[in-house]
Amino acid sequence: MAEPAHNLEPVIGLEIHVQLKTRTKMFCSCALSFGDEPNTHTCPVCLGHPGTLPVVNERAVRYGLMIGMALDCTPAERSLFHRKNYFYPDLPKGYQISQFDIPLCRDGRLGDVRIHRVHLEEDAAKLTHAGASGRIHGAEASLVDFNRGGTPLVEIVTEPDLRSAEEAAEWARLLRATLKRLGVSDVNMEEGSLRVDANVSVRPVGQAVLGTKTELKNMNSFTFLRRGVEAEIERQVQLIGEGGRVEQETLHYDPQSGNLTSLRSKEESHDYRYFPEPDLVALAPAPDLLDEIRGEIPELPAERAQRLKAEHQLPEETARLFAFRTELGDLYEEALDGGDPRMLANWVKNDLVPRLGDSEPEDWKVTPEALAALLRLVDEGAISAGAGKQVLDELVASGGDPGQIVEDKGLALAGEDELGEIVERAMEQEADAVEKIRAGNPKAIGAIVGAVMRETKGRADGGEVQRLVREKLDA
Repeated sequence: MAEPAHNLEPVIGLEIHVQLKTRTKMFCSCALSFGDEPNTHTCPVCLGHPGTLPVVNERAVRYGLMIGMALDCTPAERSLFHRKNYFYPDLPKGYQISQFDIPLCRDGRLGDVRIHRVHLEEDAAKLTHAGASGRIHGAEASLVDFNRGGTPLVEIVTEPDLRSAEEAAEWARLLRATLKRLGVSDVNMEEGSLRVDANVSVRPVGQAVLGTKTELKNMNSFTFLRRGVEAEIERQVQLIGEGGRVEQETLHYDPQSGNLTSLRSKEESHDYRYFPEPDLVALAPAPDLLDEIRGEIPELPAERAQRLKAEHQLPEETARLFAFRTELGDLYEEALDGGDPRMLANWVKNDLVPRLGDSEPEDWKVTPEALAALLRLVDEGAISAGAGKQVLDELVASGGDPGQIVEDKGLALAGEDELGEIVERAMEQEADAVEKIRAGNPKAIGAIVGAVMRETKGRADGGEVQRLVREKLDA
């Protein structure tokens, strides 16, 4: 009898491949590249010519250990490289050098998700399916670019601790922010330097045994990860609800159509005929090397979020935003300069972030010093909050000094005498509002305040305008 759909819970684990930001490939001296002419960064080693011998990239090992320790994993005293055997055009040797039963690091945690293992391997080459435009001898063709082949990878495998598509996407964001903070990878999903696969199954609520899992491959954005996992959960729940069985297989999610298509049956480890790589010795990191690498690990996003929340009483969502977007957090902390941390946080989150949009940090024109100076002008009453936003527009567009921008644009707060005259004119113009206020409708004051703001072009303080209106009504 099929399980009712509402009695099923999702179980999700992630496998993340991270291209390391080294100068050369994993086992040879070819330079790493992205977007260069195809097959211009190759050599007999990464092309798998007979008789060539691999040499391990020391920097890649250091980065792998750093990632493992940042994820609270235990480094192996001795780890081995293995040959993972399978045939595919993007694998010139007919096997991939990876790690199997003795990975570099294991048994860690990031947030609420346990890390099963962290291991090193080499990337495959890049296949381009040319279609009709790439016909060779009249047939459709696939082209292979070996520039990517041999790029150092770290694979991070989680335990099946995630229970929703939203959780999976949010945790993947935290992992990406962590890796970016470490400086070990560009973590650019569009360029493929961070690739996320999801293992998805469902099971009756309260049951410990896992259901049959499927694998969604290579989703290149957090949005697509969430939508793909949601679609697969829905498919499995519907299938089981109709009395069917989930088959273990690898799936492709098409973000354009929302469709899931089967690529192949899901492989097990024995399908790859793993055996130890005979041309490489075991990795045995010395204790002093581990201490050195551990000392290079900076404050990580999860730690930073907790610190910002505790030190400045920021809401959790705001603290996470500043921790996950490293450059934004740096801008916030450098702009504090003794000011009100919550006021600054609100301006950054609600006003600056929308104005920055998708621009890259290296293109930002607003500096921490300028942002701090702007907030001082607002806090001291030299300009209104509305005028402050006009100054912020200019800072984001062109940079500059807030004080000079205020002077050039005439944004200084209207003086009391000038403001009093403007309020009197507004009350004459909005005589109906004045009568409504006198009749007991205090909300009508908004019409007068609006008239003052229009005339002063935002140079008036709303609270001061209301005070003057009430003062004149009582006179």
